[in-house]
Amino acid sequence: MTKAEIVNNITDSTGMERVDVQQVVELFMKEVKTSLESGENVYLRGFGSFFIKTRAEKTGRNISKNTTLIIPAHNIPAFKPAKVFLENVKSNVKVEK
Repeated sequence: MTKAEIVNNITDSTGMERVDVQQVVELFMKEVKTSLESGENVYLRGFGSFFIKTRAEKTGRNISKNTTLIIPAHNIPAFKPAKVFLENVKSNVKVEK
C-alpha cells in the first residue's frame, strides 16, 4: 500500500477532502520524523512504537579489494508493533510458502 492509497482510503471512509487528508498524513509523518531526529520515541497505543536503535561498531570486509574496514556505531530508526497488532497480523495473514 502506498501513501496515495492510504489517503484515498481515509478520504473514502471519512468523506473529508483529499487535500486535507493528504496534509494530515504528511504532518503525521513529519512529526514522527522530527521526534525521532530529536531523540524522542513515539508511542501509538494499539499500533506500535517508533524508536531509535543503536547499532554497535563492527568490522566489515571489502571483498573486491580484500581489505577490512571498521563500520562505526550508528543510530537507526526502528518500529516495534503493539502486541494486539502483532497477534492480529499473525492470525489473519497466511504464511506464503
